[in-house]
Amino acid sequence: MKVVQQMKKQLDIWAVLSFLFIAIILMPNILIAVEFFSESNDNWIHIKEFLLADIIRNTVVILFFTGITTTIIGTSLAWLITAYQFPLRNFLKWGLILPLAIPPFIGAYTYHGILSYTGIIQSTLRNNFDISVNQQYFNIMNIEGTIFIFTLFLFPYIFVITKSFLQNQPSSIIENARLLGGNAFEVFFRVILPISRAAIVGGITIVMLEIINDYGVVKLFGVQTFITAIFQTWFGMGDLDSAFKIAGTLMIVVIFILVFEKIIQGRKRYSYSTSKIKPIQPQLLSGTKKWMAFSYCFGIFAIAFLIPFIQLIYWVFMTFEKIWSVEFFTLIKNSFFVAAVGATVIVVLALIIANYTRLHRGVVSKIISKLSVLGYSIPGAVIAIAVITVFLALDDYIYSLFQSFQAEPSFFFRTSLIVLISAYVIRFLAVGFNSIDAGFEKVGTNFTDASRTLGSSTIGSFFKVDIPMIKGGIMGGFILVFVDILKELPLTMLLQPFNFSTLATKAFVYANDEMVNEAASASVLIILISALCIFVFHKVLDKESS
Repeated sequence: MKVVQQMKKQLDIWAVLSFLFIAIILMPNILIAVEFFSESNDNWIHIKEFLLADIIRNTVVILFFTGITTTIIGTSLAWLITAYQFPLRNFLKWGLILPLAIPPFIGAYTYHGILSYTGIIQSTLRNNFDISVNQQYFNIMNIEGTIFIFTLFLFPYIFVITKSFLQNQPSSIIENARLLGGNAFEVFFRVILPISRAAIVGGITIVMLEIINDYGVVKLFGVQTFITAIFQTWFGMGDLDSAFKIAGTLMIVVIFILVFEKIIQGRKRYSYSTSKIKPIQPQLLSGTKKWMAFSYCFGIFAIAFLIPFIQLIYWVFMTFEKIWSVEFFTLIKNSFFVAAVGATVIVVLALIIANYTRLHRGVVSKIISKLSVLGYSIPGAVIAIAVITVFLALDDYIYSLFQSFQAEPSFFFRTSLIVLISAYVIRFLAVGFNSIDAGFEKVGTNFTDASRTLGSSTIGSFFKVDIPMIKGGIMGGFILVFVDILKELPLTMLLQPFNFSTLATKAFVYANDEMVNEAASASVLIILISALCIFVFHKVLDKESS
């Protein structure tokens, strides 16, 4: 009885910490909701009457068509890689994830440079073939080009999720369909797509949330969306109240997407009827089919990663001596510092929350687990507005407190990295939590219970038993968060302190000033670091699954 009471008391520690962190995450969301229903000013009335319809239309068009194109490419690639054997398949099943290493805004300015009047394509046509082409055929700085860029660099989300799902399906579903006379297309459309619906919809939701969060592509291409409107209202007009209302409207769109996901997925679930599962075995292709499959997969890889990466490398050599200086190494140091600190804080918080939800099963723990992943569905610009408002109010309070004690008053938070790190925590806690929670799900609670029975405390069991067993999940969560922070643009641009820049923000500034060659060095470093992290992450996954 005494042991049970001690266990409950120790569980309360995890509960208090979890509730505290969840309250911090919810605070900005509550602030957005309160400010959204406050009194409107003239700027917001003007935006609502003359601009909001175009903003909504542009956002919906981009979301709809990018959702279709990424679904077609992601699911078809996942099926080919899973079900068939063809040249370079083993490389492409990893290589097709590499476009995620290229932030969309880097891909945007790279392809604009390739297709511009002075780019390699038009220059080659003019100089080698004496062919002049109307520039409008190569202009991607419009809504169609925006969809093209998002498709190229976001389809891997659907590819990865769908491929992981299909690799765990029994081969009997395909064998039975073939025995019933189904050809390759019928098997794909009538069997694979229906059973993969949940995975595909999950991937599409992530793609849409990434699009909504994007600032770089739409700003470079001059397409008006919610995020560009927030930036313009906040910085251009200095009107934080109207920015809040735009953010609130954007959150309605996000909620609609999340609800729509649940409706589309419905209650249909597909499960195994036996515990003896034989995974899908790739079928060897030959002749024309083999080269068609290879050409399609390698062609997507080339367009989405190889071509822009080679172009960036070329630009790096052109500007190497100009860019690589002490200032550039400061950018590298800044980027690694905020990514490492942010990822470490997030992993620690995710461990605390995930451990509480594992040890304390019930309605409350389920609510906490759902709320902990809420931040990822909120665009960075929305989080930035809420976070800066909270910290400015806190700064003003501390300032007045100093004055009341007749001490030298100063502002603390608004000039520090604490604001930026806090925003990272809210935005990316879901990424770390999901990885660590998946690790806890695998190990269960049996070893922890045994450790407690032998007299160890909850905290002692946590450090001596739990953490060593889920070190793969911890490492995976840290890597994923590190990459996300390294590539993050809207949050960093809005909240970075004065004279503090990262590789991502510097690359964007160069590109926005039409200095695309100079932006290449920072971009290549981001891509190489991200690609290395992705490779290490998949090695960790392979080791965990083996």
